[in-house]
Amino acid sequence: MNRFLAENRRGMLKKCLAERPFIRAIETVNGLEALAVRDAERHSGKTFDALWFSGLCCAAFKGKPDNEFVDMSEKKHDIEDIFSISEKPVIIDMDTGGITSHFCRHVADLERMGVSAVVIEDKTGVKRNSLYGQENIHAMENADVFADKIRQAKQSTASGDFMIFARIESFIAGESLETALYRADRYISAGADGIVIHSIRTDGSDAFAFAEIFKKTYPNIPLAFIPTAYGSFTDKELHGKGADIIIYANHLMRSAYKAMTAAALMILENGRADEGICEPVKTILEAIDQN
Repeated sequence: MNRFLAENRRGMLKKCLAERPFIRAIETVNGLEALAVRDAERHSGKTFDALWFSGLCCAAFKGKPDNEFVDMSEKKHDIEDIFSISEKPVIIDMDTGGITSHFCRHVADLERMGVSAVVIEDKTGVKRNSLYGQENIHAMENADVFADKIRQAKQSTASGDFMIFARIESFIAGESLETALYRADRYISAGADGIVIHSIRTDGSDAFAFAEIFKKTYPNIPLAFIPTAYGSFTDKELHGKGADIIIYANHLMRSAYKAMTAAALMILENGRADEGICEPVKTILEAIDQN
């Protein structure tokens, strides 16, 4: 079992950002995904730098909607499962953060656990997943109100290692580049340690335009991309566009769902299981026994 201490884990994200040109984070919301990442790295010889605890994927694996229905007590159990397997720094997707007083309490708890960072998005009301785009209404929080939430949460931290990232949803809601940049200024002034700029354009052009201006003003503030919609760009190309952190936010969950559906369909249609499309049971047993 992994017994990596919280104090050692918490500061690893800042350390990685200081030492590397850019870092890659991969969605990991349960123990099995942590094992899959570990084994993929062993086969590849290459590594991810951090793990992304996705709100969407956490909810999806529980069969729940991505609208902040899953509470933090459930998520904390999942995070502990991940910690028992991986020593990598973990970034938690906290959606809007909820009520400010609750968010501050969760920040304090997650910091004690050894989490390295949280990300909150600047929308308000009932959450709608950003990947729906403008076919759904995305209500944006007042920039000053959101900045105050960040300010209060920073005051609740006890170490200099824990990071709070503000995720700007301006482009999802149809706001302008100028508004997105204004929001970034307000959030950084309030103490945000980094910015996540979100885009659902397949060419990522709005995020790239934001990054070009943002990095001239804030060259030392980490900027993250989530290239779900514009996945044709390599990590090096995204770094060249301004990304310090590249988050592969939901790829394991989506590939798992596709594979599980295919396996169930095959059994229904053929009246038997074709073991050829499944990972051997021995592989899974060995993976969990190694932990």
